[in-house]
Amino acid sequence: MSYKIETDGFLNDLDRVVRARRQISEHLNNVAETLTQAESASEKASGKLGLEREIEDLVIASKNLRQGAFRLLVLGDMKRGKSTFLNALIGENLLPSDVNPCTALLTILKYGAEKTVTVHFNDGKPPEPIDFKSFKQRYTIAPEEAKELEQKQQQAFPDVSHAVVEYPLPLLEKGVEIVDSPGLNDTEARNELSLGYINNCHAILFVLRASQPCTLAERRYLENYIKDRGLSVFFLINAWDQVREGLIDPDDADEMAEAETKLRKVFHANLIDYCQVDGADLYEERVFEVSAIQALRRRIKNPAASLEGTGFAEFMGSLNTFLTQERAIAEFRQARTLARQAFARVQEAIARRIPLLDQDVEALKQRIASVEPQFGQLSGIRDEFRDEIRTMRDRKARAIADSFKTYVLNLENTFEQDFQRYQPTELQFLDFFNESKREQFTATAQQGFQQYVNDKFFAWTLTAEKELNEAFAQLSTSAARYGSSYVEVTDQITEKLTGQKIETRLGSTPDDDSPGWAKWAMGLFSLAAGNFAGAALAASGFDFKSILLNFFTTAGVSIVASAVFGAMLGPIGFVLIGLGVGALQADHARKQFTKAIKTELVKQLPQVVQAQWQPIYSAVQECFDAYEREVIKRINDDIQARKAELDNLLKQKESREIDRELELSRLNSVKSTVSTECQGLEAEYQALLLH
Repeated sequence: MSYKIETDGFLNDLDRVVRARRQISEHLNNVAETLTQAESASEKASGKLGLEREIEDLVIASKNLRQGAFRLLVLGDMKRGKSTFLNALIGENLLPSDVNPCTALLTILKYGAEKTVTVHFNDGKPPEPIDFKSFKQRYTIAPEEAKELEQKQQQAFPDVSHAVVEYPLPLLEKGVEIVDSPGLNDTEARNELSLGYINNCHAILFVLRASQPCTLAERRYLENYIKDRGLSVFFLINAWDQVREGLIDPDDADEMAEAETKLRKVFHANLIDYCQVDGADLYEERVFEVSAIQALRRRIKNPAASLEGTGFAEFMGSLNTFLTQERAIAEFRQARTLARQAFARVQEAIARRIPLLDQDVEALKQRIASVEPQFGQLSGIRDEFRDEIRTMRDRKARAIADSFKTYVLNLENTFEQDFQRYQPTELQFLDFFNESKREQFTATAQQGFQQYVNDKFFAWTLTAEKELNEAFAQLSTSAARYGSSYVEVTDQITEKLTGQKIETRLGSTPDDDSPGWAKWAMGLFSLAAGNFAGAALAASGFDFKSILLNFFTTAGVSIVASAVFGAMLGPIGFVLIGLGVGALQADHARKQFTKAIKTELVKQLPQVVQAQWQPIYSAVQECFDAYEREVIKRINDDIQARKAELDNLLKQKESREIDRELELSRLNSVKSTVSTECQGLEAEYQALLLH
């Protein structure tokens, strides 16, 4: 599929989505306000209908939609032109992109009426506003310094968390936020910080360079942190226009075509695995040959300049389709589901209330008493589902923690083969005997070991993700089953109270009939969307990937690697001394060095397992506990709301005569208003589908 769309088209489509988001948010808010006013009026009429949960969910969803943004995470190795690409994307030379300096901070670009930069710290200091010139001067470093810091496993600015750049740019104003990361080889600690944003972004823009097709570091990163994780990744092969510079005869069309063909084959072989989505090959829609510098030069001279020939038109067309259609539709579908659910709840409550208006106090008391067994059944369904969640929790927590134990203890089986690619080529074993160079030798060796440990630990999280995916898929199925049983009981309650048979819901689906708590437990919509840095609800329930990632980045994996390597240094040193100078100058030294590390590593692995088994077990348990807390709270809220609905009516009947006709008119007016807002929301949703 080929896309030929320019910047203005992208901005127009984003603007359309922003308007739709605003309109849908307003519809949700109007429904919430209508129900709030209705409940207030009900206090002086026939009593509240128990719609507090619906109101709360609508308010949260409306707010999240109104504040919603498309978040793009830019990844790539150092000196790939990430900042130049971003400057071209936003149309201004905003970020540091000189020949030598490297961006050294994770930077979040978002819309602001004024140009501002705010640096956020992780040591308790308050955020610091600074000007752009100072920002560029203070927080960029030379590649040589970056390399030295990398070898020493040090961050350039360890006390800084990130920077927020606000700028009055059209792309940002249309609801796009961009997270610009430092180079992948900045430090392992900084890599982990970038990883913390992966699951909270809508798409990853991975910048490569045509002159350095898929380096070892890039392949390592893609293999360990991107592959098989369900992430949406766009690959930007930058500086494609420089392919010509490497030719013997840059004017030879055949030589140029041959060079480009070979280069495309290399990138295709390395990237194809990351462009498979639900069995479909999206390579043509995910990989783009671009020239960021050409695009930037054109846009600085003329913001409306054509980007034809730079690769940006094709890329932005694909990104446009992904954001304004795929992601926006999914986002608005959640809002539609929530609105439909609220309307169904209002219809149900009003349909139950109207027949009860004719009952006298004693008859109403008898009818309320008659449904006590059914309320007991609702509580029973809640308890059964809770027990199933807990059983699943305990089984999966042990299985995942045990899988970690097995995985770690088996590392020795492949260590010698795996560790070969982690030994830095610049590792000079004779430096071990030079006191002035020993520190550098140790830092270089530790860096390789750190990368090995991080990659291996993070690769294991795929096993945990698979286990949790299966678990929440089963719980989703169970939620649908329990929800169906729950609806049967609530229908019985309505029939016993009103004396009227519930008609079969023609044309409805199980999803339509499921109670709100079951839909939440099934993951049909997210009320916590927009939580940028923490665990959020996702399609399968809670975002357990964030929980695992938080464990990986905060539970001391880096500390474990450092401690293990530190404990091994002494014995490894004796091995190096025993080899002799002649052996240290040969390739034999590398093999012996690897064997020595393996020997000591094997001694340390049981301690690693012992130290990490319980934290992993507890992290998985917390994932299910958090899910259980929210599900059970929602079921309890629903049961209490249904009881309160009846108690409120009884209390009103005991205290005053209710004007049936006036109340009938009021309730029907509420239902009509909510229906109109839901129809308006549906129209916005359908318009987006048809565009």
